[in-house]
Amino acid sequence: MAKDNLLIVSGETKWPAEIRSQLDVIELARECWLKIGYSTNGEELSVIDHIRAQSPHIAEGAGTGTDFGGAGDQGIMVGYATSETPEMMPKEYILARDICMRLRDLRRSGELGWLRSDTKTQVTINPDGQPTDFIVAAQHDEPENCGLNQEQIREQIFENIVKPILGDDIPANLSKINGTGLFVIGGPTGDAGVVGRKIVVDQFGPRVPVGGGAVSGKDATKVDRSAAYMARHIAKNAVKHLDLKECTVHIAYGIGQLQPEMVTAVTETGDDVTGWVKDKFPDLSPGKIIDHLCLLKPEGWSYFESASYGHYGREQFPWERILDV
Repeated sequence: MAKDNLLIVSGETKWPAEIRSQLDVIELARECWLKIGYSTNGEELSVIDHIRAQSPHIAEGAGTGTDFGGAGDQGIMVGYATSETPEMMPKEYILARDICMRLRDLRRSGELGWLRSDTKTQVTINPDGQPTDFIVAAQHDEPENCGLNQEQIREQIFENIVKPILGDDIPANLSKINGTGLFVIGGPTGDAGVVGRKIVVDQFGPRVPVGGGAVSGKDATKVDRSAAYMARHIAKNAVKHLDLKECTVHIAYGIGQLQPEMVTAVTETGDDVTGWVKDKFPDLSPGKIIDHLCLLKPEGWSYFESASYGHYGREQFPWERILDV
């Protein structure tokens, strides 16, 4: 949880005491603060480390806790994939994400060096999949430091960021950029933030249902994360191998369960392809999912990367792999 220059890091871990003693949570938090771009040195940041040991009742259970590969909590996870984009994600989601990434790239390159790290976007598309409207909120430096006035800032964002992503036909409605005018005060200074509150933008956007739990801020023993990744993995492979337009997968667990309480998979027309899923992915225990997706040994990706620009639709993540099934 972050507000102003205060950051509270709280949760439970299974780390042995010798590992916990080697981790400087405060320094890690300050490193993330700097990577995001909230300050240049992080010295002003106050961090409260409130990480504690996980309940032994959850870890050990009756031989089915997280120590034995069981689910760390109950929950229903939703996975989705569509053939409408190469990323197998909803088109409006990809367009909005690409605007955010271009804002980031032009800020880091210095081409629009007056941009700051706090940004939000939305894109509206019509039934034919063509973008018809947009909203961009992009934090920026003080206008006098930019050498630009408010209207010029909007024009620069539209010409250099919105049009290259949405195309020349998108209406130049500059009032949709920084709708309240100036956006100088941003990040934790402008608002309070809590990890895990943005579950829709973390996953598929508002067109697609999501489960009840957050993905970010949890380790892989929590099925909110591992089974959500697996549901996306299954949906994507179903679309590919069954030549579907869409597939939506639901996986449900009770705490301590080794296998799901429920598995369903349906197409855009309501056809049931659950049998194919159970045949190709017969073991959906959390421990098996963790091993299958290498969630404890990231190679070529990091959990830090997944914390922005969404958890799905980027090829470096193992749950995005298409398998030979």
